[in-house]
Amino acid sequence: MIANIVKPGHKTRGVLNYLYGPGRANEHTDPHLVASFDGFAPDPGRDPDATLAQLAVVLDLRVKQASHKAPENHVWHCSIRSAPEDRHLSDDEWATIARRVLDATGIAPAGDPDACRWVAVRHADDHIHIVATKVRGDLRPPRNWNDFLRADKELEAIEKEYGLRQVQRGDRTAAKRPTRAEQEKARRTGNARTSREHLRTVVRTALSAAMDTEEFFRLVEGAGALIDVQYFPSGDVRGYKVALDGDTNAHGQPVWFSGSTLAPDLSYPKIAERLTAPEAAPKEGTGFPTWRRLTAAIDQIPDHLRNDDAEAGQAHVTVLAEALDVLPLAVPASLRPELLQAATAFERASRSRIRAQHQQTQATRRAVKAILREPAPKDGVLLAVLLDALLLAAVAAQHWHRTRGHTQQAKAASQATVHLRTAYQAAATAPLAVIRQRGTQLPEWLHHQQANAVRRALPEQAEQILTEAGWPALAATLAQAGTAGHNPAALLTQAAHERELDTVTSVSEVLTWRLHRLADLNQRTTSRGPAPRQAPYRPVHTDQHRRMR
Repeated sequence: MIANIVKPGHKTRGVLNYLYGPGRANEHTDPHLVASFDGFAPDPGRDPDATLAQLAVVLDLRVKQASHKAPENHVWHCSIRSAPEDRHLSDDEWATIARRVLDATGIAPAGDPDACRWVAVRHADDHIHIVATKVRGDLRPPRNWNDFLRADKELEAIEKEYGLRQVQRGDRTAAKRPTRAEQEKARRTGNARTSREHLRTVVRTALSAAMDTEEFFRLVEGAGALIDVQYFPSGDVRGYKVALDGDTNAHGQPVWFSGSTLAPDLSYPKIAERLTAPEAAPKEGTGFPTWRRLTAAIDQIPDHLRNDDAEAGQAHVTVLAEALDVLPLAVPASLRPELLQAATAFERASRSRIRAQHQQTQATRRAVKAILREPAPKDGVLLAVLLDALLLAAVAAQHWHRTRGHTQQAKAASQATVHLRTAYQAAATAPLAVIRQRGTQLPEWLHHQQANAVRRALPEQAEQILTEAGWPALAATLAQAGTAGHNPAALLTQAAHERELDTVTSVSEVLTWRLHRLADLNQRTTSRGPAPRQAPYRPVHTDQHRRMR
């Protein structure tokens, strides 16, 4: 059961006209009152002598009495809808539900003779509308602060008592959805996304790429957005708001969005906290190649999420989202569409009610930002290994959220893994073919040796692995690991324990990339020669990250 409380209005008669009218698509049937503040309100749906004008006058009586003291937007409008699979509730049941919600929200507390005037209208089997005027009998406004949360909590109890579907409720950390007006404006202007959604992507990407708040503001502006930074008299930053260049209101003014209206974690205090958090551990040496450093850091996220420290775990989920945000700017163009969709899907999984300890992840955050300041690796193996690590980390984040009851976040992480898997498969095709070719050239005795290692380490999956098309690539990787001084069977056991293998399409392929990560088999290839010279970061402008001048 879901409540929807709309923005207060000032036309009581206008709301009643809609409720008793045919609807936008003639969907309203038999509109009538199921309850009212005193049980005697005129009902134009059932009483032929009653009119909408009479009902509006009854509801607006105290508004007229309060005169200029009445709030300008005095109409409180709440719809309550049951789930499609729920049984049809009777008028008496809907009347009881309406009274309980009005009591919970403070609009009409039970037993209060001065409570606001209200009516509950039913024009469909599955929902009712409650309309109230926000002036009490003592001509004061009601105390209905936080009314949506109060209504939602009451509906949660009603679901249990009435045997209705128990809706999974959010934790108030989701980004605000585009309004209907914003969606219609996007359709009229031929844009696939609303300005709010576009700006959210721009701001999140700039935050993930920036080294400090000043660079964050520059990157937002450079990505095609207008930005207005507000300051305290002391000169400290108070906040910011952004708008798309060319997106104006009826008066020709830019349509501004503050950071907090884009997403809860994009307010200026939240951004500053993330960019200025002190580091919990000393910095590692700078000679370690950037992309390998990021791969190693992402590879450790599943281990961190297995710990009991929830605040540190949330920080690792957040920095994983940052890696997904910036990766489309640094990879080949063919991979960007799927990675953009993965980042968009994972956005909802990036935050929860658990406060993140960002100092725990500053080393990983530096590695994320560093890949935008160095050339992407020409070695396709390293990119495939990184995408495999990201996929495993997203799966771990999904499990982390699920075990804590974060239903929406777990679903978002699951959606992101679909796109990550597609991107990984596209990136892995060419390098895997090279490794597979190398495997076909191994001596017969070395093939037997690696097959025996598989049988010892993974007896249940061994025969499947040895018949897969990816077996030559895994054999070559095991041989390379052995040459580097590793125990192939021990590495296989460790790789298999990272995640179950029963649901993967090709066990040998998955193990190939896991061994590359665990044994760091790309080290020799990616570390030849001096470290590349760092270049200043310049955003790559795709459809979602384009410069608008």
